[in-house]
Amino acid sequence: MNDGSLNGGRAPRPMLFEPFRIRGLTLKNRLVVPPMVHYRCDPGNTCGTFHVVHLGRYALGGFGLVFVEATGVEEVGLINEHDLGIWNDAQVESFKPLIAFMKRQGTAIGIQLAHGGRKSSSQTAMQGMGPLTEQNLKDGARQWQPVGPTAEPVAKGWLTPRQLTTAECKAMVGTWANAAKNAVAAGFDTIEIHTAHGYLLASFLSPVSNTRNDEYGGDRAGRMRLPLEIVEAVRREMPDTMPLFLRVSSVDGTQEGWNMDDTVAFARELKVRGVDVIDCSSGGIAGAATAAQVPRSLGFQVPFAERVRKEADIPTMAVGIILEAQQAEAVLRNGQADLIAVGRQSQFNPNIAHHWAHDLGINSRFEDWSPEYGWWLEKRIKTLEGFATPTGIVTRRS
Repeated sequence: MNDGSLNGGRAPRPMLFEPFRIRGLTLKNRLVVPPMVHYRCDPGNTCGTFHVVHLGRYALGGFGLVFVEATGVEEVGLINEHDLGIWNDAQVESFKPLIAFMKRQGTAIGIQLAHGGRKSSSQTAMQGMGPLTEQNLKDGARQWQPVGPTAEPVAKGWLTPRQLTTAECKAMVGTWANAAKNAVAAGFDTIEIHTAHGYLLASFLSPVSNTRNDEYGGDRAGRMRLPLEIVEAVRREMPDTMPLFLRVSSVDGTQEGWNMDDTVAFARELKVRGVDVIDCSSGGIAGAATAAQVPRSLGFQVPFAERVRKEADIPTMAVGIILEAQQAEAVLRNGQADLIAVGRQSQFNPNIAHHWAHDLGINSRFEDWSPEYGWWLEKRIKTLEGFATPTGIVTRRS
């Protein structure tokens, strides 16, 4: 942390806007856009103009790292037919224009590798994120049989998954390795493995959904086996300089489910296998991914990130109802996390990283904005003098 003596006597720079190095990747600040699914792939589950525009806004908006949403490692693992995929060459090529744009803006870009498991072939979030209805099917939705650790559905009314055999679990490791190899070939700066929200790997971790009696079930070590084997395989496909994130549901939110003791034990195993950052989310083991089985309030998942950081001695990313610059800065300064993920709030305001810099007393002349914007906004300061602040807050006088 800087102090005034190292900064020309000025106040220390906010931690939120200090660079953060992970392996060979240096992020320009600690603000991250986490994966958020939008169901807007181009034909063949490829990346097109929508994602260039949608994710490009966050690069122009000042974020240090932006993640592409949950991207299927195989077709049967798509959560919905409109999701992105990365199992073939055409999909790999489709990401390259997006990646090139993000890098030109000085923003790192990552991809979240995912498999829907027993939640595959479900509705989009806008439709309700539940099982496909008769009306969805009449409207042309494509349905297929999902797979999972057992043949138990997510909840009543959901499709019955086919239980993966032991041999298919072993083959699944290769499926994820191939997706990681493709992500590296596309040019991504980092990869995140999705083991949260009741999707395939989360369903193997949780005793609520994994009642197998082979080597991939049973006690915690057995239930962690497939995710850990996949982590090892993904890490082998990545350059040593490329960081690896992993998203976990820190707690299922049910008494009999996965809990924080489990997450800390899991994080320790992940660190040994080359994971660099734990992205601490929660819930979703039963019902929709956003099903709130954990009480929600400002920064409600920050304590999860704090405990993992302290007890597993691994960097963490905090996410969940972090709405203000001062709140985010306090999380970092209190040693509760190393990175701050801003999801829905970034959709409300794609320039929130730049705005938070203003809130914390830096970037006062728009110097960190892309010059195509910053030039105009710096000149605007003079225009606003006397009746508004540089960020456009009207000064009212009685």
